[in-house]
Amino acid sequence: MNGMIFAAGLGTRLAPLTNTQPKALVKVGGKPLLEHAIEQFVKGGVTTLVINVHHFPDQIIAYVNANKHRWPQTNILISDESDFLLDTGGGLVKALQMFPDDKPIVVGNADVLCDVPIDWLYAEHVKSGHSATLLTRKRNSTRQLLFDANGRLSGWRNLTSGEERLPRLKEVETSSLHESAFCGFHVIEQGLVRFWLPVRKFSIIDAYLNVASDDKIYEVDLSSEYYWYDVGTVEKLKTAEEFYSSTH
Repeated sequence: MNGMIFAAGLGTRLAPLTNTQPKALVKVGGKPLLEHAIEQFVKGGVTTLVINVHHFPDQIIAYVNANKHRWPQTNILISDESDFLLDTGGGLVKALQMFPDDKPIVVGNADVLCDVPIDWLYAEHVKSGHSATLLTRKRNSTRQLLFDANGRLSGWRNLTSGEERLPRLKEVETSSLHESAFCGFHVIEQGLVRFWLPVRKFSIIDAYLNVASDDKIYEVDLSSEYYWYDVGTVEKLKTAEEFYSSTH
């Protein structure tokens, strides 16, 4: 199974913690966020795992080199974006050549703490036959994805500004759409990633919206039995730390 962890972000919302280290090495429960993510992907059966780097890249590379012996069943590779940060879409396109086969890629963010089973998410995607499967949850967020009654991606809405993107407006009634927030995990067919070549900087969500009318991009809901924490800010990190410390 192929997997990728986005760990290249600047982590500006986690300052001052990220003034001297990458956000992926900020700790929760005494372990770096990156370690939590790697363990989740390895447990889920990922055998080739790519991690992209940009902010303090040498620290992440050193961490991986010092610890990868702990996960001998998984080949952990580095996609180096030191010279230019490519955002989520560009980072995935750059990493494409590093996977040993054409099987789907499970993608996650280092700054999300979640215990969703990677093998379950992968299986849900494979049996659906879709181009991409996005893990979502109905939760408070200023940015909401819009899906039709069948769970197909149909648009995006900013609740603060009122801005909307509705690429499937001619196909669906807007009143029938429901809101769900993206949880940072998704599974994508490599054929769709290749469609976005060449390598350049772009957002994966923007890219999904651009092809929503032509490609089958669906959601799968994150069950309430699993925890999910965005640890992108100091305040959210504290909340995640309190939860993790009380349950582990």
